Amino acid sequence: MTTAQHEITLLASNELAQSSISELRQLRVDCAADTLQISGKVRSFYHKQLAQEAVRRVVAGASVDNQVHVCP
Repeated sequence: MTTAQHEITLLASNELAQSSISELRQLRVDCAADTLQISGKVRSFYHKQLAQEAVRRVVAGASVDNQVHVCP
């Protein structure tokens, strides 16, 4: 992982860690090439979307691969 990828991963992780929604604080963030992947479980599609949008704000041109599973 390059320094830039590491920084993007940290920024995205911090963004989720600051969420008022506890499920989002438990998600995992990984970076490979120009793709940032978020994974884990949430209880609603809305929370899945919130996680994606929170991460998208900080990725600076990287693609977001949302692998979060909705488990009601």
